[in-house]
Order: sequence, then structure tokens, then C-alpha cells
Amino acid sequence: MLRYKILFKFLMRRFFYGVGLVTFVVSGIILAVTFVERLPSNPDAIAALMDAWTRLMEYVPMFLPMAIFMGTLFASYNLTKSSEGIIISGAGLSPYQKSVPFLIGAAMIGIFATTIINPYSVHLTTQEITTDHLKLVDGAIWLRENTDDGFLTMRAKMIGRDGENLVFDDAIVFVQNSDFKITERVKADKITLSESGMDTKRAAIWDGSDHEVIKPWHTDSQLTPRTVLDRYLQPDQISFWQLPSFIKKMESVGVPVRAHWVQFWTLLFLPLSMIAMATLGIAFSQTRQRRNFNFGFKFSIGVVTCFASYFVINMFNALGATGALPAVLAIIAPPLIIIAGAGTFVASFDTI
Repeated sequence: MLRYKILFKFLMRRFFYGVGLVTFVVSGIILAVTFVERLPSNPDAIAALMDAWTRLMEYVPMFLPMAIFMGTLFASYNLTKSSEGIIISGAGLSPYQKSVPFLIGAAMIGIFATTIINPYSVHLTTQEITTDHLKLVDGAIWLRENTDDGFLTMRAKMIGRDGENLVFDDAIVFVQNSDFKITERVKADKITLSESGMDTKRAAIWDGSDHEVIKPWHTDSQLTPRTVLDRYLQPDQISFWQLPSFIKKMESVGVPVRAHWVQFWTLLFLPLSMIAMATLGIAFSQTRQRRNFNFGFKFSIGVVTCFASYFVINMFNALGATGALPAVLAIIAPPLIIIAGAGTFVASFDTI
């Protein structure tokens, strides 16, 4: 038992070193490329660096499964290259026992990504709301609400934050009566939505007469910055901890939340997906002595298989979001299939 604990810790350290190294390299490349890309659109290098960091956090869920796979393969290859894998096998550890530290490590990374990285990433991205974070119609933001006299509809090309308020750029507001006839049209470069309503300091207002009037404009509104974000934010812009209460609230008012359920189950079962990628990495890490394969060839085939598996996982997610498959089944089926297939292959390994 003591010997197994020592080997368990040793294998766990090797796994985290491999995954950490791959994650560091990939993150560094993404951060550098994004920094250069965002530098012209930011006032200084510090702002560009913070912008690049925020975008890196958005990319983490995308490349983390790949990092788990490649880190597992890298750690296993190092064990083979140094002959430590043969020594560990000689100590009486079966292929399954050697895999356990990697699988537990992958699950821990998945839990950390779901409970810590996801809320942190959402916190960063929602500080600066853009059209990328909202559901758009014909490339624009559309807001609509019932009023005492009819309806109010707003179309805007851009959105941003100003403290607790939302600012809509290049906006047009249509005020309609109960018969849907337009009684007022308001065009402004910027319209601010706050708890007190909609405001702009300068707007071109048409009220049915032959000409427009330029003046400040205000109207009371049932919309608030919070309700707009709740209604139009993409599911991945809501943190794991907020999703259950958000889904419950949206379901109570009849808003479709299938995509939000898919996002919730995806985050909840992210550790399972990480275990699947680690299992796949272990399956492709056979020793050269045992199979006499070139590592570069195996690594290339493994990466292709990993990308194919990741594509299948995303395809199932899309089927779940459209309702073609139950949301839970769409999320858990691909990793379970990968674990079953790769696990069977791992269990068939010879010990030496």
C-alpha cells in the first residue's frame, strides 16, 4: 500500500507537469497573438494585455481538453523514454492502476475549470459587454417591450457598459400605438438604458410631422440593464454558479432555455470530458518497446483522433441545443463512449 501511494504521487506529479507545460505553451502563444491583434484598438499596452488576458480566459474551455490529451501523452512518453514506465510496471502496477492518477488529475482539472475558471472568465467578459456576447438578429441588437400606449422597439448596432448602465450605439427607437402604427421615431448616436429608463442628450425625433426635431429625449421603460442582459446574453456568458437560478427564473416566465441547459450540463460534466481525453491520451501512449511504433507517428495519429473526438462532442452539444437529443444524453454520451473504447484498449495492454 505504501509503495502504491508513493508511485501514485509520482505519477500524479508527472501528469500535472505534462499538462501544465502544454497549457503554458498554448496559453503563451494565444496570449501573444491576441495581444498583438488587440494592441491597435487599445489606448496602451497595459489595456491591450488585459484585453488579451480576458480573451485567453474565453479560450481556455476550448483548448483545455486538447491540453489534457497532449499532456497525458507527453507525461506517458517521458515515463517510457526514461524507462520509468517499465520500472513502475515491474513494481506490480497494472495498466489500470497506472492510469488512475492521470484520471483523477484530469477530473480535478475539470472541477477547477468549472468552479473557478468559468466564473472568473464570465466576470471578466461581462465587464465589457459587446455584441459578441449577445444573441443578435440580422447582425443587430433588437429590444422590444409593451408600453401603456402600445409598443417600443429599439435597434442598435453596438452595446457597451457605463458603470451599471448599458449604452447602445447607432440606435433607432420606434414608438408604436396599440394598432402598431409608428407615432414616434428616435435616432441617436448613443442611447443609455438605466434603472430610470432610456435617455440620450441629442436625438433626431420624428413625431409624425413633416420634419425632425433635434433635442434631448427620455422615456420611462420597464427594461433595465439587468433584464436586458438576462434576456439576451449568450449561455456561455452566465457562470456555472448562476445558471441554475437563471434557468429557473427564465422557465418561470416561459423563455426557452434549452441552450442554457446544454451549457449547464456541459460545465457540470466537464470533469467527465477531461477524464475521456486523459483516457484517450493513455491509449495512445503505448511504449516503443511494446509496439515498436515511432512516437511522432503515434502523437500525430493521437492528435487527429483527439480533434475528431472533440468535434463529435461539439456535434452532440449542437444536437442537444436544437432538441434533436435530450440535453443530458447529448453531453454525457460522447465522453462515455470515448472512455469505454479507450479504456478497453488500455486494459488490453501487456504489462511489459
